[in-house]
Amino acid sequence: MKHSYIRIGAGVPKVRIAGPDANCDSIISLIREAIHKNCRLLVLPELCVTGYTCGDLFRQPTLLDAAQDACIRIAKATEGTDITVAFGAPLRAEGRLFNCGVIASQGKIRGVVPKSYLPSYSEFYERRWFAPSSEATTDEIIVGNKVCPFGTDLLFDICGVPVAVEICEDLWVPVSPGSLASKSGALVTLNLSASPESIGKHEYLRNLVVSQSARCRCIYAYSSAGAGESSTDLVFAGSTLIAEDGRMLAEGERFSRNVVLTIADADYGHLYTDRQYMQTFFENQQSRVDVRHYRIIDCLPERSNREEYDSSTLLRYVDPHPFVPADESRRSERCREILTIQSAGLVQRLEATGCRRVTIGISGGLDSTLALLVAVRAFDTLGIERRGITGITMPGFGTTGRTHRNATALMRLLGVSQLEIPIAEAVTGHFADIGHDPACHDLTYENCQARERTQILMDHANKTGGMVIGTGDLSELALGWCTYNGDQMSMYGVNASVPKTLVRYLVETYARDCGDKSLSDALLDIAATPISPELIPADENGEIAQKTEDIVGPYELHDFFIYHTLRSAFPPRKIFSLALNAFEGRYDAPTVKKWLLTFYRRFFGQQFKRSCMPDGPKVGSVCLSPRGDWRMPSDASARLWLNEAEAL
Repeated sequence: MKHSYIRIGAGVPKVRIAGPDANCDSIISLIREAIHKNCRLLVLPELCVTGYTCGDLFRQPTLLDAAQDACIRIAKATEGTDITVAFGAPLRAEGRLFNCGVIASQGKIRGVVPKSYLPSYSEFYERRWFAPSSEATTDEIIVGNKVCPFGTDLLFDICGVPVAVEICEDLWVPVSPGSLASKSGALVTLNLSASPESIGKHEYLRNLVVSQSARCRCIYAYSSAGAGESSTDLVFAGSTLIAEDGRMLAEGERFSRNVVLTIADADYGHLYTDRQYMQTFFENQQSRVDVRHYRIIDCLPERSNREEYDSSTLLRYVDPHPFVPADESRRSERCREILTIQSAGLVQRLEATGCRRVTIGISGGLDSTLALLVAVRAFDTLGIERRGITGITMPGFGTTGRTHRNATALMRLLGVSQLEIPIAEAVTGHFADIGHDPACHDLTYENCQARERTQILMDHANKTGGMVIGTGDLSELALGWCTYNGDQMSMYGVNASVPKTLVRYLVETYARDCGDKSLSDALLDIAATPISPELIPADENGEIAQKTEDIVGPYELHDFFIYHTLRSAFPPRKIFSLALNAFEGRYDAPTVKKWLLTFYRRFFGQQFKRSCMPDGPKVGSVCLSPRGDWRMPSDASARLWLNEAEAL
């Protein structure tokens, strides 16, 4: 399947209690709809062939015979297609009746999985009619004169994707059958359920499904009995949930009187990567406790020739800003937590070193502003006078009035010590020393300024017995957008794992929370200022002439690339496809390709800067510290990645 996606449907047919024929028609109609929508996998509710609430009618051979016939008809409906369907039915084996999940593809019943845990408490009486899987004495079952694999040791292979099946209560026990199957390689777990509603139960169920998908590093698709099952004392809502690795992909309407089909494109590719990366998952997989050997059932022996769906038809939300929560309240909460983590890291470093003074270069830009806010919070936490923080403005050839005013206003409003040291004269002298023409605004012109500023900061910190607080962020480190032995260097980099797309929101959140209108206004103007190192002289209007994103590309694209390269380990072709989906209408394919190539060139070529980056607090799931999350040789070749990206 293209880019390692599998399209999964969770459906709820219209069910008539004890009406297998009518139910069969509804199920087949739902299967056809799922086929029309290109589903490869469809899960339906527990006992949907007969209805879950048949009670003692499950003792009637008339009902059971009709259910078996319906299973054959449903399986037949998959003939000539590439869909695999899991549906619930009561089936007999060796004189016992089992509550089963039936898996069908290509016109055949591929396997039957009996329910392991039968509730017999509260409104449930399943042990009255059914035997648990533990009482099965055979690994085969006869359905319509056909011998089929039978047992809880079945994994179903869907074009290389191992799929496990569990039934309702199986999810609610401490160690579920799906958990055991995940330990043995299952990437998808299907749950066929019939869970009646009660107040608060759905929220609990939803959390359970999401948690299970996270703990097992799997895709979890859940379908529960719907309105047609509501009878006597029970009401069923027809819940459909599809979760992936701790994230809810899709959920359908509850209490619908109509057929429900919820569809999502689940990404099994990153699950392989996550499991490979998470060594504890593998160690748990290899433990002797609950080790099982599974029979693998090939559900699609012949690969489908159906045209694959592309990024434009992907049925899942692709977040263009994976580092930034879309919900405002959640985003604000996240920003407050990040500020707390950053300041806690600095507090520890100050206490460990006995240092009571810090030096920060303040440019009036986002990164230095955030670093200053972190330092202020750390000093407040320790009860140290803010005057122990020295903010130094170092106007150069490209400094504009706007950034200079914002820098000085910010320091004044925060009550820190201020110092201004212009660098133009010193840098001009250095140009003369090395024979550089000041009219040549090249890399030397820029880096001389960055290194002069760093020298000032380091020497001032030495003089005052303080430490230099670094201001560079994760995005700049990934792109190498920093001067080696210049702004790349500090004594503690508080922003090192904060991506650029998040820095602005951190500053804006502080502005909203600070309770000081003057400070808030200054912070919001800083947040609205174009991103620039201000190393090139301003334009004729005194405005910023050097805009970073014009040179290296949009940070929102690069942060997208960073996340999916480092966190997800996706290849260039997949990242490109996802970016086209996420940024549809904003960036066209040539633009995405251009900056993707730029990203790989810079990311590989600038590793040497990251190999000697200073300490700094990790705040998210992506970090480039050579002592932590990212270990990469400085001389690694980018050619494989560039070749794939160039071919797009």
